[in-house]
Amino acid sequence: MNSSQMKMLLLVAIGCILWFIPTPEGLTDQAWQMMAIFVTTVLSLILAPLPLGAMALMGLTLATLLGVLPIKTALTGFAHPTIWMIAAAFFISRGFITTGFGRRVGYWFISKLGHNSLGLAYGLVLTDLLFAPATPSTTARCGGIISPLFRSVANAYDSDPEKGTENRIGAFLVQCIFQCNAITCAMFLTSMAGNPLAANFAKEQGVEITWAGWATAAIVPGLLCLFLIPLVMYMVFPPELKKTPEMREIARQKLAEMGKMTRDELMVCITFIGMVSLWVLGPTLGIHATVTALLGLVFLLLTHTITWDAVLGEKEAWHTITWFAVLVMMAAQLNKLGFISWFSESMAESLSGFGWVTTIVVLLLVYYYSHYLMASAMAHISAMYSAFLAIAISAGAPPMLAAIVLGIFSNLYMSTTHYSSGPAPILFGAGFHTLQNWWKIGFIFSLIVIPIFVFVGGAWWKLLGLW
Repeated sequence: MNSSQMKMLLLVAIGCILWFIPTPEGLTDQAWQMMAIFVTTVLSLILAPLPLGAMALMGLTLATLLGVLPIKTALTGFAHPTIWMIAAAFFISRGFITTGFGRRVGYWFISKLGHNSLGLAYGLVLTDLLFAPATPSTTARCGGIISPLFRSVANAYDSDPEKGTENRIGAFLVQCIFQCNAITCAMFLTSMAGNPLAANFAKEQGVEITWAGWATAAIVPGLLCLFLIPLVMYMVFPPELKKTPEMREIARQKLAEMGKMTRDELMVCITFIGMVSLWVLGPTLGIHATVTALLGLVFLLLTHTITWDAVLGEKEAWHTITWFAVLVMMAAQLNKLGFISWFSESMAESLSGFGWVTTIVVLLLVYYYSHYLMASAMAHISAMYSAFLAIAISAGAPPMLAAIVLGIFSNLYMSTTHYSSGPAPILFGAGFHTLQNWWKIGFIFSLIVIPIFVFVGGAWWKLLGLW
């Protein structure tokens, strides 16, 4: 029996045990059965005996086959606006890569800041930050835009793990990119595929997070982290090469080779600026965030900047639509059937002796460090976000504060291990760090990032009136 079959048998056993446990007082049989299917589905995303989309479809099929939900209800997740906002953003982000616009912006930053290794780090981080609002695929953003730029710099200075020269500059840059990528993911509702999922879970509990609301809450602690992380990395894990005067000229040469901005690059640039503007002004203008994303996609299709075949070939987007829709539907049904309110009330009673501040800090620490057990941010959000939000609100935490902070922390923990996010295996696989060093740096920077978001972020959120 192979590993996948063992995992599948384990899931069947867990599902059966949960299904046949007597329904607790205060819940209907349907609510408990829905919980059993949801928990088993989430565990299947973590264990992954099959791809996430396949496991999610199994959960949906079981919910209908066992009579817990009618098929029309089970398919409602595919009509959710959030699903199509994130899908459209996936499709559009491909344009940053295929047109070369992402590389052009990266080389421009390097040409301005690349006079030393610290400046190079800031140039790469700023490139990541610039494209984060419209690139929900962290793997595409890091693998398609940032990683090629980083490798170009490392190669220029012969920083190569195979030659034993990884510490010349590559080891420093790769960790700056990795640590800061988690921050850029945390700063916008559309900068990581799991963020809209968290926002949807919050909405099911009566808390509606807007694009501008999320960005405003994250901007101050996020920018502070992006400033401090390369600086602290430079002091604690310094590169051997401090001055890089040649890099600015190399970047200028690369830009010269690329020539003038092409028509397709210009179309992508216009789309990017237009989308971010409408996401900020959307609530005032009455334009839904999903409409903005679809408008951007339609514009790129009409201008032939991207093709419909390219949209159909964007496997990661269609894969995300599938598992995302199923989880959104299941979360909505858990709330509708009364499980979330029952669970939060039960937890509130057990935590009645603690204040809401203590409760939410403990929840955030558990939420962050439990990611060492996870290989997917989306699976982590699916498993814990709703429950932790319900506990925080029941303890007296302001609902909007709790929802946004848990959403932000749903990204911060992606800087921990070599399997903690999509970019992690890409960057770790470059070979510039040992596994031990990678984990050590991840833990050390958690001791910097968490206090910044708790204390500086807390003060900022107080000014915003979130608590």
